[in-house]
Amino acid sequence: MQDTKNTFLYQNHNLPLEDRVNDLISQFTLDEKIELMCQYQTEIPRLGVKKYKHGTEGAHGIAWLGEATVFPQNTGLACTWNPELMHEIGSVIGDEARIYFGRDPAINGLTVWAPTVDMERDPRWGRTEEAYGEDPYLTGRLSTELVKGMQGDHPFYYKTVATLKHFYGNNNEIDRGTASVSIDPRNKWEYYLKAFEPAFREGGAGSMMTAYNGINGTPCNLNNEVNEIVKGRWGMDGFVVGDAGDVLGTVMDHGYVQSYAEAVARTVKAGIDSITDDQDISFRAIRDALEQGLLAESDLDHALRNTFRVRFRLGEFDPAEVNPYSHVPESKLCAPEHAELSLTAARESVVLLKNNGLLPLRKDGGTIAVIGPLADEAFTDWYSGTPPYRVTPLQGVKETVAGSLVHYKSGLDRIVIRSVTTGKYVGVATGENAVLVADRDNVQEAEVFERTDWGWGSTTLRSLNLGKFITETDEGILTVTAQDARGWFVKEVFSFEDTSTGDSFYMKSWEGKRLSLNDKQEFTLLAGDESSDTGESFYIEEVQDGIKEAVNAAKSAETAVVIVGNNPFINGKETIDRPDITLPAYQQELIQAVYKANPNTVVVIVGSYPFAVNWENEHIPSIIYTSHAGQELGHAVADVLYGDYNPAGRLNMTWYSSVSQLPALMDYDIIEGKRTYQYFDGKVLYPFGHGLSYTNFDYSGLSLSRSEVKEDECVRVSVIVRNTGEMDGDEVVQLYVRANASRVKRPLKTLKGFKRIHLHAGEEETVVFELKTSELAIWDVTRDRYCVESGIYTVMIGCSSEDIAVVATIPVAGEVIPPRCLDEAVRAVNYDSYSRVYIDECREGGESVRTVDGNGWISFHDVEFGNGASKFEARVSGHILGGEIAISLDSGTSEEQQIIATCQVLPTGGRQAWTTVSLPVEGLPGRRNVRLTLKGEVQVSWFRMV
Repeated sequence: MQDTKNTFLYQNHNLPLEDRVNDLISQFTLDEKIELMCQYQTEIPRLGVKKYKHGTEGAHGIAWLGEATVFPQNTGLACTWNPELMHEIGSVIGDEARIYFGRDPAINGLTVWAPTVDMERDPRWGRTEEAYGEDPYLTGRLSTELVKGMQGDHPFYYKTVATLKHFYGNNNEIDRGTASVSIDPRNKWEYYLKAFEPAFREGGAGSMMTAYNGINGTPCNLNNEVNEIVKGRWGMDGFVVGDAGDVLGTVMDHGYVQSYAEAVARTVKAGIDSITDDQDISFRAIRDALEQGLLAESDLDHALRNTFRVRFRLGEFDPAEVNPYSHVPESKLCAPEHAELSLTAARESVVLLKNNGLLPLRKDGGTIAVIGPLADEAFTDWYSGTPPYRVTPLQGVKETVAGSLVHYKSGLDRIVIRSVTTGKYVGVATGENAVLVADRDNVQEAEVFERTDWGWGSTTLRSLNLGKFITETDEGILTVTAQDARGWFVKEVFSFEDTSTGDSFYMKSWEGKRLSLNDKQEFTLLAGDESSDTGESFYIEEVQDGIKEAVNAAKSAETAVVIVGNNPFINGKETIDRPDITLPAYQQELIQAVYKANPNTVVVIVGSYPFAVNWENEHIPSIIYTSHAGQELGHAVADVLYGDYNPAGRLNMTWYSSVSQLPALMDYDIIEGKRTYQYFDGKVLYPFGHGLSYTNFDYSGLSLSRSEVKEDECVRVSVIVRNTGEMDGDEVVQLYVRANASRVKRPLKTLKGFKRIHLHAGEEETVVFELKTSELAIWDVTRDRYCVESGIYTVMIGCSSEDIAVVATIPVAGEVIPPRCLDEAVRAVNYDSYSRVYIDECREGGESVRTVDGNGWISFHDVEFGNGASKFEARVSGHILGGEIAISLDSGTSEEQQIIATCQVLPTGGRQAWTTVSLPVEGLPGRRNVRLTLKGEVQVSWFRMV
């Protein structure tokens, strides 16, 4: 490389940052700029610019680079309710990223794609494990501290750069690359954006990733809110990256534009500074966009200033001695103190869901049966790192008590498989390929498989002899060579379909394709079309009844611990949403059988998301929940079981009793859909914030520092918390607020503060919260801004969203939202209520409202007409069939509507073909509610009544 020392202005680290950035960008040729626009930034030897990669995975520990410290899944970390712990974890992630960067700076970049701050308003989301729960305040506090830890405390230099993802409304996997979600202004400003905001405003996050989905008709990589809100309103001065493949997906998946050139141009102009897509295609698209005048070179300059501003702050262009993060020693990778922190996180994340006194177990309490498909597992997930070691729950228990007292049974059936056609049993061919063949003459020669039924037609088969899983090769042959059931495509998952005889099965691959046997009796995918009688059929013969074995173990033990849950790669993962929120049926059957055999049964759920465990909650004495907690899972579980650690984890999500309590997965309106603890008014299994302890806490002495507050003021809320039990322990003190009256539907309660404290037995502490009145704001759709309403607010403190211990009220002198005025254009999305409509884009600017099925309405409350209005005017599209708008005075019920006029909307020839319609109206004096009923293919952008 050419020696560029002290050649260019940008290399002088004493100059202002922007001067240095601008100098470097000015040196690039146009071709160089193009080749710096993607994830893998090219080397520019003449300028001393090295290769660089944006995007190292680090959700809960550095991933995919080699061994690294692995922390609990993010949903588990959220159950700690401990921002200070998150800061420490972020710092460890940053240190270990620095070590890998030192090994290979061109590939192991320092921009880490974490944290995931998507709002988890639905527990069926396949990626629930990756984020921090259903509440924006909790998510914001935890992710902000993680960001601070990752980026370091230096005022200029970054340790690493955190990339928040996925902006925004990303809470479904089905059709995620093609779907657009409907999010109205209140949901957007009060819920979805609230989770992202603090990490930028307070945490100074240096990067962000957009989501695959669309928002209100516009793909997220083209969403102008990246510029207007993130970079504008929140002041983010780093760079924004698109998710993998989403720019080309604007054409191929969303079908939103017709060329890659237009896709890349609109993406860059919308605020995406780095493209994560096929580089050759992207480079060509950028060149085409420049040639067609869709992009200007200045657009590239703007984006590159953002990416290189971050690279400068990472210290890449400065002497190592001035960057405090340039020499993180190798000894920090998987260091003992990092392992200890992983154990702390795993312990703090454990939630005691129920306890009728069975826990903690006594170490001299006799024999224990450790049972279940997850008892001897410590799973990782897609975004996990490679842990230096793993401790399973079984290992943890054996280390805690004498191994001779522990009896283990997986509870899984052991089976052999036999061909119906030939009568031959299935075995494994000799040789390193370990091909699955149906050529064994008798059952003694057959391979015995341990069958794990994960529910919903998903089964894995592990050879007892080889300890490996059946998998499918790229050539479509089955082999017994997989160490784990995992991967982007989980080819170790099979299903079994009944044949017409009822006593045999077709075996299906992970893609749902039937399997057959070739001339060598090897398992292959069935060629051609499937019909009811095609494909090889098999008998499954049970060698060992797993539940019977588990029952026998439970009967002979003083206590049984059944460990169940999910595999993070099966039935719920990236690209796959959960089919239900229950445990697999086989696991439920196992729990019930063990409990019947031994009432002293503890259930430990190791899972990536909430579960509807209704029977278990009714019958099982003690239930524990933990996420897949990384390398220290087993120690944490054993410590809690035996009381070496007093659990204090709190749920980050509501645990519903059934999917029947949830709206449709694609319904993103938490207000009307009554989602999350804020709006759900039914009976749940376990509430948000729930978690028990082995000790008891008493709350008293709630006091407020003011008798009333005004806008822009703060009230100090204090409460005395006392440990009244006999064990030391942590308590998570939770502050909720409710508006007693409002112009609009408000939450039942909203989290506004929390503190995790440690109290010795008999000790008390005064816990103080600072509650800003600005935290009470809602989004006022009548004026398009935040507003703190005047009124009485209830302040509630307790140990969960339902277990409120002390309550006080306080008057707030804010604003009274004035009546609506319709004499100027009102955006249709600023409705107060609606039925059967959703929000789409308006390419003239802004958004629009259209019906779900040709008949819906939007209502605007408390409109002041004064002496009346004489004209209705609206900007509309009639698409192909046209329709009508009925204007009525809304009485609040669908049955009593006084229709005052009906406006016909003629076809306009397309969804984005807009025209203005108007007609005279009369009889509108005073203050009334106005309803617009849309019929046919009508779409409304704005309207007014003058």
